[in-house]
Amino acid sequence: MFVLIDCNNFYASCERVFRPELNNKPIVVLSNNDGCVIARSNEAKALGIPMGAAAFKFEKEFQEKGVHVFSANFALYGDMSRRVMEIISRTNAEIEFYSIDEAFLKFNSKNAVNFQEYGSQLKETVLRCTGIPISVGVAPTKALSKVANAIVKKFQAKTGGVYIIDTDEKRLKAIKWLGSASIWGIGRQHAKRLAAMNVLNAYAFTQLSDEWVRTHLSVVGLRLKRDLEGIPTLDLEQMPETKKSIMVTRSFEKSYTEFNELRERISTFAVCCAEKLRQQQSYCQTIFVFIRTSNYDQLDEKYGNQFTFQLPFPTNSSIEISKFAIQALRSIFKTGPKYKKAGVIVYGIMPQNQVQLNLFQNSNPRHLQLMQAVDKLNSSYGQQKIRLGSQDNKRIWKMKQQRLSPCYTTKWSDILTVNS
Repeated sequence: MFVLIDCNNFYASCERVFRPELNNKPIVVLSNNDGCVIARSNEAKALGIPMGAAAFKFEKEFQEKGVHVFSANFALYGDMSRRVMEIISRTNAEIEFYSIDEAFLKFNSKNAVNFQEYGSQLKETVLRCTGIPISVGVAPTKALSKVANAIVKKFQAKTGGVYIIDTDEKRLKAIKWLGSASIWGIGRQHAKRLAAMNVLNAYAFTQLSDEWVRTHLSVVGLRLKRDLEGIPTLDLEQMPETKKSIMVTRSFEKSYTEFNELRERISTFAVCCAEKLRQQQSYCQTIFVFIRTSNYDQLDEKYGNQFTFQLPFPTNSSIEISKFAIQALRSIFKTGPKYKKAGVIVYGIMPQNQVQLNLFQNSNPRHLQLMQAVDKLNSSYGQQKIRLGSQDNKRIWKMKQQRLSPCYTTKWSDILTVNS
């Protein structure tokens, strides 16, 4: 059996943990630079606030309807996710951490589990230990556990937060209820195609021929169909030990026109990429740097460019990656445009124990011990306390976050004070 644990309205729930007076109040969370809505509480959804709504367009509506608006606090959300996942991990089942707020568990036939009791106890434990409410969906296949979880989200009071699809009668009832646009893995374009064919729910999807599904939705769609038919096909996926690429991109809180301003941002992004490389004990061989202006300022000059830099040797040194990234920036920077976004991507990634030395040029061997010392100090005293001279010595992330909540669990200065 597969069990899907999904945190309810996760970002909004994280904010409510430390401000319980916001329970049952409408909440929205905005993207980087307070651009658009990326998360909504059920109360905000009921008010008709759409996902992706531009914040500046809905500012008046937020005020009139009493919506509580927060800037995305990813440090807090990531830490709360870690706490929830640690509790979920206390099991003998196989586990897949699917996203920041979702995890799949797989129990084999040898596990004698009362899933109703297990789900209820897990729900109670996570809520008591973290304050985060969760939904638990149980089914014989991975896709059906997604359907079971959707039923829990829709009928919280009726299900008590746990729903089990353990008979074919329940399976048929569930997939007839689920709209085709809500099928896990069916994108917007495929949903339109299915709707045009009058395939309006998951049951109708399972009635399509295998040949048609394979032709139009590939073998992935066929596996999904079989999973919905109750035939276990999709299995847990293991996260790769080494990522194929690492990307750090950000929009800016204001427009930049000077090279030195962009150089500082590119250097910081490059250092972040290097840190992530070292965390997974790998090196990169290629750097991709891009810069661009805003798409929304119609009167300003539009410009965007990118540069791919093939490194002369593999490296994970912050010093070297930053230097090469700045060289790439020099080749694409243009005086005049107002730059609003930039990014650094490293790829051609290999494990550090498989790096082949070059006869003429290699990464500076002294950087290895230096980076180890820097990482150790930053781990002890906080993110990038030790930085390169090309970085800003005050702020790492320069974003518009006018409604940012305290970090609560990740900053000593933000820890709550309890008055007796």
